[in-house]
Order: sequence, then structure tokens, then C-alpha cells
Amino acid sequence: GPRGAMAAAGGFFQTTARGEIHELGEELKTPDRAKKRDAVKRVIAAMTVGKDVSALFPLVVNCVQTDNLELKKLVYLYLINYAKTQPDLALMAVNTFVKDASDPSPLIRALAVRTMGCIRVDKITEYLCDPLARALKDEDPYVRKTAAICVAKLFDISPELVEERGFIEVLKDMVGDANPMVVANAVASLAEIDSMAAQPVFHIETQNLFKLLAALNECTEWGQVFILDSIVSYHARDEKEAVSIVERITPRLQHANCAVVLSAVKVILRQLTFITSPDFLALMSKKLAPPLVSLLSAEKEIQYVALRNINLIVQRYPEILAHEIKVFFCKYNDPIYVKMEKLEVMIRLASPANIDQVLLELKEYASEVDVEFVRKAVRAIGRCAVALESAAQRCVDTLLELIRTKVNYVVQEAIIVIRDIFRRYPNQYESIIGVLCDSLDTLDQPDAKASMVWIIGEYADRIDNADELLESFLDSFPEETPAVQLQLLTATVKLFLKRPTERPQQMIQLVLSNATQETDNPDLRDRAYIYWRLLSSDPEAAKAVVLSEKPVIANDATSMEPSLLNELLTNVSMLASVYHKPPDAFVARTRPQVHRAAEFDDGTALAAPAELTAGSGTGGGGADLLGDLLDGPAAPAAP
Repeated sequence: GPRGAMAAAGGFFQTTARGEIHELGEELKTPDRAKKRDAVKRVIAAMTVGKDVSALFPLVVNCVQTDNLELKKLVYLYLINYAKTQPDLALMAVNTFVKDASDPSPLIRALAVRTMGCIRVDKITEYLCDPLARALKDEDPYVRKTAAICVAKLFDISPELVEERGFIEVLKDMVGDANPMVVANAVASLAEIDSMAAQPVFHIETQNLFKLLAALNECTEWGQVFILDSIVSYHARDEKEAVSIVERITPRLQHANCAVVLSAVKVILRQLTFITSPDFLALMSKKLAPPLVSLLSAEKEIQYVALRNINLIVQRYPEILAHEIKVFFCKYNDPIYVKMEKLEVMIRLASPANIDQVLLELKEYASEVDVEFVRKAVRAIGRCAVALESAAQRCVDTLLELIRTKVNYVVQEAIIVIRDIFRRYPNQYESIIGVLCDSLDTLDQPDAKASMVWIIGEYADRIDNADELLESFLDSFPEETPAVQLQLLTATVKLFLKRPTERPQQMIQLVLSNATQETDNPDLRDRAYIYWRLLSSDPEAAKAVVLSEKPVIANDATSMEPSLLNELLTNVSMLASVYHKPPDAFVARTRPQVHRAAEFDDGTALAAPAELTAGSGTGGGGADLLGDLLDGPAAPAAP
């Protein structure tokens, strides 16, 4: 049974006492095939758990000349791991690679080419070119598809070699191959080379496009993802062609693999930008909703990725999911990261038609136990108020109900969003200021304090005891955070300008002396000096500056830059769409170092950079440098 098989495999990971390497070496020399195979398995097991078994390199390489496919695979695995530290010994195996690349069995031919591609040593790379050229034209599609990926690996090691041998042109021809898996791997390889090359090497043209679309139906799911991702960049010649592409790709929306679904959505959204027919756009909106909704019944981690992508899609095409808002209501057992993303999407989909349902949900979330989630829910109510003027009154009523619960963090978050509502709808909801002032004693969060102080300063002429309320904050002025201190300074100046009586005058002197002499924050000190000079030289000018009419704040729900949103929509299903950052912000386009055999002379592995050893006056330095010049440009060093 499976348990017995696991126990048997576990035996290879058993360690023996001292001299384990010596013991393995003896077993590798045995003529008994079964014993030899078990010894190689134990070597691989030791390598897997991080033991250094490089001393056995010659003995393991000797085992490569075998007809047993399992043993050959194990030896090749060992070779890939240790070739870069033993490049000269790895060359011993090159003849076997070259011989295996012409083996009658396609599995062995493919295995040889794949392994040679994984060994990042320049001397072996030179031997790889001829077998690779033959493998790319091999009669067996399994060998061709393996060779296609190998070209990308070779390009990573030596771009000049790939261009010199014309492998990129061969790959472009393979895009029209009769076997869909070969097509998918050729596309994947070209896309990888494209991301590393200085100039673009892969451009889909119309004749290629329909070959790729034809291969889609018979590819494996990951092959479909590669093809779909490459089609995204295709610029349709006219609306008719864009409609044709969308119709060919629409069946992929029913695929069981989420990656295929998201890649198909990405291509369709890209092609919709070339289509103007309102009927077709409405039809596609209906067709895109069910696959996106079905992603939310997958595992929690996939739900999170789906929600991050949906967040981008609804910013550009809210109509797709306008009638599906209930899907984004949080379930009691959703992890917090899923709940937070669902809230974001709910805010973006909120409309006059569904706001009552949304407010009921948000109000319920505000009584949950997770403080961060509750804060986000209260903030969401405020964002709905700012976004939907017709629903602002209902949102404000809901916030007032929450403030009356007297739950500290709920009250504080409500005050923060009410400040935004006042700025969005001036002279409409000021009647609630009294309720806010009742909660002054409970404020301990800097944002909430700063918001409350702003409200008191802004509406000082409507609040009878504004001076008393501000004074209660001034006692702790030196201990407050810079944000609260700045708001207190401005609010006190506003109070004084609106009521130039004795008490506000004392308060302003206290604040200005504190802000100019007792602080080391340059922003606060500069602002205090400006106010001081304004008030002392020209109070009317101070009024014009400080009490000027504020611009109405805009709806922040669509806060992403249009150009960034466009770029992220072409990267749906990629990491960029999860981070909400363009790929260049987190992907460094540099190639890893390729190990040259010369670096390992005298058994030292990369003891010092070549420039230093060449110029350090040690014997043979000049000759090495000359050799490097004759070798051509070295591969770039690792960053």
C-alpha cells in the first residue's frame, strides 16, 4: 500500500554513523545494478537534506552509462546540483549527454537536453548547441517541447550563442507546430526570452494569432495560460477581429483551472477596448460575471487573489458585477484578508439601488470582534456617503447609531469619516456636531483627535463652548503627535479669528509660544511663525487665508491613476495585480551569474573577483586577463 511505499522511501533518508560517504562510495562501485541504484538514491536523499556529497562526484557520474531510465534520472539530478562547483568533472559526463541526445528513446533524448540546459557552466553550454539544434527538429513532439524550454535556459546563460545559432527563429517557426504542447512551450520560451532581451523578440502577427487560438483547445491548462498571456499584447486590426478573438476565447471562461479563467478574462477585457458595439459589450458583461463569481467558491488563498483582480476589474467595468454585490458580503468564517478585500469591492459596487443592503451589512460588521475589520467597515460607510450623494443621509444616520453604541474604536473611526462627509457636503450635516462633542473624552487615537479638532475649529462659530472644548486638548499639547499639534494650531487660530475675545486670545498665545519654542518639529514651527506674522501684521489677510472656502473633496473610491489601472489590467492574474503595483516596481530584470570553468581553477570557488586577482600582482594575472578578453564579454555578475 502507499504507507509501505512511504516507509520504503523513508529508508533512503536514514543516516548511518561516521564514514557514511565512504560507505556510499563502496556501494557505488559495486557491479550489482540494484545495489548501485539504491546507493544513488541514498546519495540523492543525503543531497536533498542538505548534506555535502560532492566528494562522490566521479563515482556517481560513472553510473550515468546505464540503460535504466530511473537511475539515469537520478544521476542527472545529482549532476545539475553539483556541476557548478565541479565543472571540470561535469565535463566527463558530456559525452554521455551527447550520446543520450541521439538515443532511440524520446524520453532519454529529452532528458539529456533538459539536463544540459539546467547546468549553468559555459563549457557544457558549448556542447549543448548541436544536440539542442537536433532536438528542436526532432520527430517526437515530447523532445521538441522540452527543447523549446531549453532555448530560454540557454539564452539566460549565453544570449549571444542563442542569436548566433538562430534558435529564436526556430522557436518562432515552432509557434506553428502541429502539436499544441510544442506551441505552448515555444510561446512560453519566447515570452521568457522577451522579458530578458534588450529588444523585443516576440511579436504576435495575425497568421500566428489564429494558429495559437487553434492550439488553445488541445493544450494542457498551463499551456493555455502561456498562450493566453501572450495574446494579451495583440492589437486587433479592427472591431471585427477583436469580436472574433473574444468569441474564440469565451469558452475558456468555463475552465476548471482558476489561472486559465483569469487569463481568459484578461484577454477579453483587452479586446473589449477595440469594440464599440453596445449590444456586444452588454453581452460580454453578462458572460464575464459568472466565471468571476465562481472564483469566490475556491480555496481562501485563491479567493484573495481573485478579489484583488476583481478590485481592478470593477474600477474600469463596474457594470460586470453590478448585480452580484451579495457575493461579496463577508461570511463569518472568512479569513480577515478575504474580508478586507470583499469590503473594498463592496464599496466600489455600492450604488443607489443596493445601498440599503450594503449599509445593513456594514452596520453588522461594525459589531464584530476584530477591531481592524470593524474600523474598515465604519470607514466603508463614510466612503459610501462620500461616493453616493443620494445615500449620504442614510450613511450619516447609520454612523450616528454606531456612535451611540459608545464602543471606543467605533466612535473614533466614525469621527474620522464624518470629517470627510462635512468636507464633501458643506452646510448639510452640521446638526450632528453636538453628538460628536459628547464623545470628546474617549478619544485617544491621533487620527480621531485630529479630525475632532478640525471639526471644532472649522465650526467654532456654531459651537457655543468651542473654546472650552479646544482648551481640553491644549493641556496635553506637547505630548500630542505632530498631526494633532498641527490641527490644534490651525483650529485655535480659526477660533481666535471667528471670536477675537479674551479667552481665545490667551489660548492662541499659549499655542504659538508652545509651537515655536517648545517643539523640534520644523513643520509645526514654520506654520506657527507664519500664523504669528499674519496675525500681528494683518488680521484681515489672516482671515482671508485661514478662513477661506475649502474645495469640496472628491469621491476617493476610484483613486487609482488611469494609466496605472490600464497597466494592471493587462497584468491580471500576475503578481502585479495582487500587489497593485506595476511589474517594474518589484521585478529586477537581471540575469543570474553563469559560472565559467576558469573560476574554479586550483579547486577554489570564486575566491575573489577577476578584476582584483588580475591586477593584484600574483602570478599569471595578466595572462588570465588576456584570456578573459579573448573569451569575449563575461556574463554579468549577480546583483
